[in-house]
Amino acid sequence: MRNIKLIIEYDGTRYQGWQRLGDSDKTIQGKLEKIVSQLTGETTELIGSGRTDAGTHARGQVANFKTNCNKSLAEMHHFFLTYLPKDIVVTSIDEVPERFHARYNAVSKQYSYYVRHAELPSAFNRNYHFYVAEPLDWEAMTEACLRLTGTHDFLGFSALKKSKKSTVRTIESIEMEKEEAMIRFVFRGDGFLYKMVRIMMGTILAVGKGEMTVNQIDDIFQAKIRQAAGETVPAQGLFLDGVFYEKN
Repeated sequence: MRNIKLIIEYDGTRYQGWQRLGDSDKTIQGKLEKIVSQLTGETTELIGSGRTDAGTHARGQVANFKTNCNKSLAEMHHFFLTYLPKDIVVTSIDEVPERFHARYNAVSKQYSYYVRHAELPSAFNRNYHFYVAEPLDWEAMTEACLRLTGTHDFLGFSALKKSKKSTVRTIESIEMEKEEAMIRFVFRGDGFLYKMVRIMMGTILAVGKGEMTVNQIDDIFQAKIRQAAGETVPAQGLFLDGVFYEKN
């Protein structure tokens, strides 16, 4: 039994997220599993590093599947490039040890969120950023990013109703980069709860607009109440940049 690892790039605009649904034509996992089954002649489950929401994009989603197919990696890659829709691209394919698991072996992930901060919205690339016209306090947002880093219980920054599993996560860094009208917020951590990046992003922007104070972030950690945090910003500005694993 071979274990095949894929790195996948996709435009999530027309999909209902990563996770397979009843209508597989509307999810990334469903589309990929259909092609994998055609490739291998087997009913195959594709294991992703994690879910992405409807409308979220990826530059470096990782997945793996197991197969008895004896086709070469080059043949497999050509099949993916030929038969997948043009908004899903397998950028890398490798054979990995049987124990490799795209989700359980991941040690950290990086997401980027793009905000267009300008007087006017743009007619182009509107599916790949969130438009904000109001003035933003850069120093306040920098402080908000620092408050959100570290190890905390992020339940208040998630859309989870409740969880039997731990909601403690470690955010290694949140960095801001500005180029002309575009601000890129880069989040790196050991894991993210449901809609956590989008809610953290909404909170950072609320601080930047003066709608919230930096000290309220500490209150949200203590209260663990979703309603205390900022809005859930739209998914189209969010990209999964990459998933990281321990080196053997």
